[in-house]
Amino acid sequence: MTDRDSAADSPANNPAAADVSASYAAAGVDIDAGERAVELFAPHAKRASRPEVMGGLGGFSGLFALKGNYREPVLAAASDGVGTKLAIAQAMNKHDTVGRDLVAMCVDDLVVCGAEPLFLQDYIAVGKVVPETVAQIVAGIADGCVDAGCALLGGETAEHPGLMDEDHYDLSATAVGVVEADQLLSPERVRPGDVVIAMGASGLHSNGYSLARKVLLEWGHMDLEGHVEEFGRSLGEELLEPTRIYARDCLALAAETDVRTFAHVTGGGLAENLARVIPAGLVAELERGTWTPAPVFAIIAQRGRVPREEMERTFNMGVGMVAVVAPEDTERAQAVLTARHVDNWVLGSVKRSAEPKNTDLPRVHLAGEHPRF
Repeated sequence: MTDRDSAADSPANNPAAADVSASYAAAGVDIDAGERAVELFAPHAKRASRPEVMGGLGGFSGLFALKGNYREPVLAAASDGVGTKLAIAQAMNKHDTVGRDLVAMCVDDLVVCGAEPLFLQDYIAVGKVVPETVAQIVAGIADGCVDAGCALLGGETAEHPGLMDEDHYDLSATAVGVVEADQLLSPERVRPGDVVIAMGASGLHSNGYSLARKVLLEWGHMDLEGHVEEFGRSLGEELLEPTRIYARDCLALAAETDVRTFAHVTGGGLAENLARVIPAGLVAELERGTWTPAPVFAIIAQRGRVPREEMERTFNMGVGMVAVVAPEDTERAQAVLTARHVDNWVLGSVKRSAEPKNTDLPRVHLAGEHPRF
């Protein structure tokens, strides 16, 4: 960060500021508060570690020794943020869950290709550093890293006075993982007859919050603190339910069964994200009748009169991750997920396209209706 050096801004040339001592703090950046934030979140960062981590907090870069008997390691990287779900956290003054969302959005992208998450680095931009708030955010990030089995290798907290409101912040992160070259999962592995298995979502996850906020808060005038019978808790608690982290579940599944590929269901919904891993000439035929989306999706659809097509393009609709597996491994794959307490079911299967040479045809087809939705 650099500061503009202008004689026109100096007290000597500004009578109104002649008796004001210029400082970074007076300009809105409190270095002492930043140092206090580091003191508060340091214990959280330390517990999210791995044996390969070298050094500790305070360096200019994080160091990670890639150990192990890798034959041909391929590094994978994924960057993401949390989006406007942060507006809910800030409105409720509850900041200890969105860090888990941040980790999930990165590591669950990594695992799609079979990569094991190794470490994550975060970036926290704040209007004003409130050490306790930053510590809560980092605690959530550390929780997520522990769940994902990766290290919180480092990060940056930047104060942006004048650019952001004092009580606002934004989050982003980059995660890095590793996979053997001959174990990379990809669309090229998918075959006709493969089975598509859904892994249940924990809620809205971290997508579609601009529409959810518009419908529920702006149009519906619902109270974040108000109890909602369908949820069994307040609206705010429902909307802040953290994104499920599937990384370890997916790695366990790939280790024990013939997984062709995964699809992380985020922005764009189930069809668009699954289509990214279905090769040309094939189509994934899915049945809506195999699951009922959670009540939060029904409330948004009903109160906002949101068409089904828009709902399915905006939200995960209850499916957070998808595995495409060899048909003979279907039962084994479901047993592995069930043993890991992951809600799962068979969504459908992969078939040959009616027009294999027509690359413009949809590669995912959803049929039927959701029961009780």
